[in-house]
Amino acid sequence: MFDRFNRKIHYLRISVTDRCDQRCIYCRQKGENPLISQKDVLSFEEIFEVTQKAVEMGIDKVRLTGGEPLVRRDIVTLVSMLAQIEGIKDFAITTNGTTLDRFADALVKAGLQRVNISLDTLDTARYSEITRGGDIEYVLRGIEVAKKAGFSPIKINCVIQDSSKEKDAREVASFAKKNGMGVRFIRKMNIERGMFWPVDGGTGGDCERCNRLRLSSDGKIFPCLFSDLAFSVRELGAEEAVRQAVKVKPKSGLPSKHNGFNAIGG
Repeated sequence: MFDRFNRKIHYLRISVTDRCDQRCIYCRQKGENPLISQKDVLSFEEIFEVTQKAVEMGIDKVRLTGGEPLVRRDIVTLVSMLAQIEGIKDFAITTNGTTLDRFADALVKAGLQRVNISLDTLDTARYSEITRGGDIEYVLRGIEVAKKAGFSPIKINCVIQDSSKEKDAREVASFAKKNGMGVRFIRKMNIERGMFWPVDGGTGGDCERCNRLRLSSDGKIFPCLFSDLAFSVRELGAEEAVRQAVKVKPKSGLPSKHNGFNAIGG
């Protein structure tokens, strides 16, 4: 699939839940949208059908996000279902890592290929401050189990204030290198003001090369994180929702009054 700016769209990010077991200060903010009602959340069967149709249309890269995807009940079952879709070449998940030690082995066996783990600091007190009470030891344990389970590559997502030269960022980079992991530095964004920057070490935030669509947990296809444009797969059907999202995908991100990181992923 190509959009009107001749960008090849082949990447689908699927938010399986807007819920999370942490409340990171840059994700959960004052005035955020209320949580999606459970009755409105897509079933595994609906997610499978949308993904299958999207793959038939040209999607070959799929990533599960949240919220925190590992808090979705029976998430391994969904992974196993999606892994059976022919045509997916890259199948990954982004997680905060707090429960990864419990899921890593099962996720690999179910067919998940890669994992990105959020880690913004190695300082215990600072980590607790950023996550509003989280314990970094759970994440470090999750990383070790993920390595032993055979995920390759494992990448670290590190949110920065301004630069990868910041103290926390340098320490995370050193930790990642020591453990044979890549690291992506993501400058703190503001959806409501339309403020974002290219990811250092990744492809996100580079509008000229953007190749992605997003599926929210309540069944809306978003052509851009920084846009209020959305198309319901329940109202339009998966194929038409995907087609319309690609058709109107904006040239670059804009301020969004209704989106939130916890609702459709970062």
